[in-house]
Amino acid sequence: MSAARNLSELLTGGTEITIVCHNNPDPDCLASALALGRIAADAGIDERHILYSGDISHQQNRAFVNLLDIDLRPFETEAVVDRRPDSLLAFVDHSVPGDNNDVPAGTRVDVVIDHHPADGVDATFVDRREAVGACATILTEYLRKLDVDVDPVLATALLVAIRTETLAFLRGVTPAEYDAAGFLHDLADQETLRRLVAPSVTGETLDTIATAIGNRTVARSVLVSGVGRTGERDALPQAADYLATLEGVETAIVFGIVRDAIHVSARSPDPRIHAGEVLHAAFEDVGSAGGHHDVAGGQVPLGIFADDTADDASLLTLVDEVVTARLFDALAIDEGER
Repeated sequence: MSAARNLSELLTGGTEITIVCHNNPDPDCLASALALGRIAADAGIDERHILYSGDISHQQNRAFVNLLDIDLRPFETEAVVDRRPDSLLAFVDHSVPGDNNDVPAGTRVDVVIDHHPADGVDATFVDRREAVGACATILTEYLRKLDVDVDPVLATALLVAIRTETLAFLRGVTPAEYDAAGFLHDLADQETLRRLVAPSVTGETLDTIATAIGNRTVARSVLVSGVGRTGERDALPQAADYLATLEGVETAIVFGIVRDAIHVSARSPDPRIHAGEVLHAAFEDVGSAGGHHDVAGGQVPLGIFADDTADDASLLTLVDEVVTARLFDALAIDEGER
């Protein structure tokens, strides 16, 4: 029996489903949650909830939610811990309680659909395909195999998700993405699609990218840059995407302080470097980090630095020095090469 049929059978036995997005959800996570909700509705589940933690700060992500009118609710621990026996809990685009989500470790999970590397995945239904370019690709396959109606809103969401996750079909793309996109193209709302593909950019995002350019340090073909404090968490991956296109740069890593944590974003077209493993090695003892060979991210609580300095300027300097050193050490680049 196909994964789609197995999922449908599991959903048929439930009366409620809570779909938890990962922290600060992106279009791939949001579209996948929307699609799973539609599949659950087709299976007869009337109570469906999509929860998220963190921020939806990237301009494209905000436009995505607003233009597609996605019904999201802030995460509440009680909604996943104190649920009924016939209430299902699902993860899309992430896999493990407590890892890039606010679900308490050890919570029973019923459905996991993901395309990221992960250890310790435990759920009644698991479909995790690291070779696939987007989680939305997997959900599109389910919709087609289960013959679930795909309206323009859902088609637009999934198509934007696949396009965004693969950097317009230039990163990590497989034949499955092209097949899914071909199916979705004629069903999508083309005007909404155009508006979502090229949303407006905030001034703070441009300032953050400019700061990353100005603060860059390059050793061999690796670029590392700290931007200090920023209110635009999603400006960090945008800066990394841009800096990775500079001549002579094969790996770009950008970090900055967002509220009470240091966020790190890496991009590495270089096949010799696994960005996820580099970030994991750099920060596994102080935070959480990982990802694919070409795209990765991490987060370190600022509290481990806060007690070591009295003023913000000194804190920023300390963070810049320590994070930069950890990254170059993880990349085996000696101090004399920096």
